[in-house]
Amino acid sequence: MPTPSEGRGPALSTSSESHGPALPPHPEGRGPALPTPFEGRGPALPPPPPEDRGLSPYTGWTRAHWEVAADRLVLDVRPFASPRHGLIGLPGPRPSWSGPRSDALEGWARTFLLAALRVAGARGEDPHGHLDRYAEGLAAGTEAPGREDAESWPLMADTRQAVVESASVALGLRLTRPWLWDRLDDRVRARVADWLLPALGPSPVDNNWWLFGLTVAGFLRDAGIETDRAAATIDRSLDRVEDWYLGDGWYTDGDNRAFDHYNGWALHFYPVLHAHLSGDRALLDRYGPRLRAHLDDHVHLFDANGAPVPYGRSLIYRFAAAAAPWLGALTGHTPLAPGATRRLASGALRHFLDRGAADGRGLLTLGWHGPYPPLVQEYSGPGSPYWASKGFLGLLLPADHPAWTDPEAPLPAERADTVRAFAPAGLLVQTTAADGLVRLHNHGSNHVESRAGGEDDPGYARQAYSTRTGPTTGSAPADNHFALLDAEGQATTRGPAAPAGTGPGWAASLHAPRPGVRVLSATLAHGSAELRAHLVLGAPEGTPVRQTGWATTPDGPRATLHPVHGHPPEDPAVVLPVGETLQGPGAHVLALHGTTRGPAALFAALASLTAAPDPTPVTDHARVRIDGHTLHVAWRDGTTTCLDLDALL
Repeated sequence: MPTPSEGRGPALSTSSESHGPALPPHPEGRGPALPTPFEGRGPALPPPPPEDRGLSPYTGWTRAHWEVAADRLVLDVRPFASPRHGLIGLPGPRPSWSGPRSDALEGWARTFLLAALRVAGARGEDPHGHLDRYAEGLAAGTEAPGREDAESWPLMADTRQAVVESASVALGLRLTRPWLWDRLDDRVRARVADWLLPALGPSPVDNNWWLFGLTVAGFLRDAGIETDRAAATIDRSLDRVEDWYLGDGWYTDGDNRAFDHYNGWALHFYPVLHAHLSGDRALLDRYGPRLRAHLDDHVHLFDANGAPVPYGRSLIYRFAAAAAPWLGALTGHTPLAPGATRRLASGALRHFLDRGAADGRGLLTLGWHGPYPPLVQEYSGPGSPYWASKGFLGLLLPADHPAWTDPEAPLPAERADTVRAFAPAGLLVQTTAADGLVRLHNHGSNHVESRAGGEDDPGYARQAYSTRTGPTTGSAPADNHFALLDAEGQATTRGPAAPAGTGPGWAASLHAPRPGVRVLSATLAHGSAELRAHLVLGAPEGTPVRQTGWATTPDGPRATLHPVHGHPPEDPAVVLPVGETLQGPGAHVLALHGTTRGPAALFAALASLTAAPDPTPVTDHARVRIDGHTLHVAWRDGTTTCLDLDALL
């Protein structure tokens, strides 16, 4: 390997020959046990500045609030660092499937990225000594990688999760190069480079993971290390991800039409930021307009209360959903006004921090607001939530940038009622200004492993999501779901849905709940009202069906579900308790039942979800006429929608 570039400043004190004591095996066989840190929070910080409702009328937050929040999150993990700061083993309910040593690397790498954004955004000012501690950790973690001691990082050859964390390490080093990398001892730089180099190989997972190698390669190329190999990795990674770009700003995260927040916090984030940091105008001209197009949709996914729509996976990353809007402001590839960018990002950060995303020790928890185990994937451990660090990307903008100095501007959900199709993804977003609520109707996004007849993933298989409801999990009845029922009342799963089209105010999809049976589903939306229609093809005569509505909590919005066609009008919706959702305990859903008649049976229902005071009954929002399999809807304001379901088959 070529020698890393020469240092440009005094060497930091980072080397030591002591490895620390070897650790005993983890009692559950998941790898080495890590020392149990002492309880308590990190060093004290001065209180944040008062809110500025003149500059930030929606959130009250300014850049100074972001800086304090970043410092607080980084300082509060310090008590959980290993003696030489090579690992940060955060407490949690269970390790990830990669084991506690990998989890401790994750805690280190992801909080290092946050520290890097904080210091780089301050142009190297580091009053809390963040970089000194992480420099010591770099030396300790890479001194004997793969060893089962108190400090050593796992090798990528042994722990593939380390490939993910290598991207945060490399990006943090790239952002802070003048203040950290260029001041490291040459021996430490060589060891860190050796640890990073395996990330330049083909991705072990065929999805957004290709971009981790891209990110490592960008740093190594800048640092003059294995430049030809790094350049080849960049080209190979971008070529693979290109296969998943479907247009209008939307990528699928691997095969099977997996659309979710990974579009913003990974698939746009890494290529656009790499192009920006490289000063590569050709790459930025290629990927920047895609980011702009995506943000034109993405901004509609945020509630007036700051919450992004909880759909897809890795929702414990929370305010990482603000990364793409900040990136648009950083690169100039954004349709958002500067004040709207800050309003979105500050709203998202405050939404979670004000609702218990950090526990009493200041640590981000595995959940949405507070801890919520059903939300957590097996690959996530106690350090995983700190991918939310990406949401602090705005700190790279100078303090005099309009995104910090312009008054906050309202979000789309606060300005007007909107129904907007994201055509490549088969999604339909519906927002209402009276309550700022956002609903997302899913007619095209699937979990990558979804298969007909298989178990549904609650983050992908529901036909609708909102910023203030569900989804249900476990054995509870699925919310926003149309199912065939067997003799014991068991509901079919949805499985993968194929988009059948989108248009003004509507979206549709096809799925196969049983062999030989197809269901064409369509949502027509306007204001706070929805017409949900399902054409069941090929089911045996008299097959029971069930349509469920929104999973609402006692203090949440109000939901209605009203039969229109196929569901007996004399049988009103029944209430099904569903227990706790990520919005809280005591949730329930409404359900309508019916039975099929003939080879093509149509079921339709009006639904609504609203937090507006004194809402109008949903039956007053729309008049529905059904002619064969054609839906005619006259909405309350006089507009109409017509959809021929047969034409979508």
